[in-house]
Amino acid sequence: MPTPTKGPRLGGGPAHERLLLANLATQLFEHRRITTTEAKAKRVRPLAERLITFAKRGDLAARRRVLTVVRDKGVVHALFTEIAPLMAERNGGYTRITKIGNRKGDNAPMAVIELVLEPLTAKQATVREAEAATKRAAKKAPAKKAATGVRAADVSSGPQVDEAQAVAEEAVGDTTAVEADEAVETAKADDEA
Repeated sequence: MPTPTKGPRLGGGPAHERLLLANLATQLFEHRRITTTEAKAKRVRPLAERLITFAKRGDLAARRRVLTVVRDKGVVHALFTEIAPLMAERNGGYTRITKIGNRKGDNAPMAVIELVLEPLTAKQATVREAEAATKRAAKKAPAKKAATGVRAADVSSGPQVDEAQAVAEEAVGDTTAVEADEAVETAKADDEA
């Protein structure tokens, strides 16, 4: 009997394990959260997240790929029409595992695996925008300094620039990314002079 390549064995052979994980994924999509052992929760998480990624694509080929694992057409329909749109803004981390203690009968460690259906907050979107603006400013600054003949290492370090970057990062929540970039550029120009 061949041994599965990674993760703890869940009893029986590989075919039984595939069916067990498929059933756990089906129940997770149907009920949005299930209680199971920690080992099973950790093994079903990658499968469930991969199926959600297929559902986010939304095309016929993706639906057929999901149907090879999840055999219930009603659950697949719910996955594609209800769950996938809620996960559209997320780039991963669609599930959450919470440990809940041991089972009374055999003392097995138990966990709850659930879908993370909360939308991304505006704060997280602002942080992403600020990080992108900082990366853009970092890419523009060395290119401009190299064109003028001044080394980027001489310009980028300095207390005024560090303060301006801190002020710009705080200001991103109140202003736009363009204004934050302008604040960093003016501080660098002051540091040059």
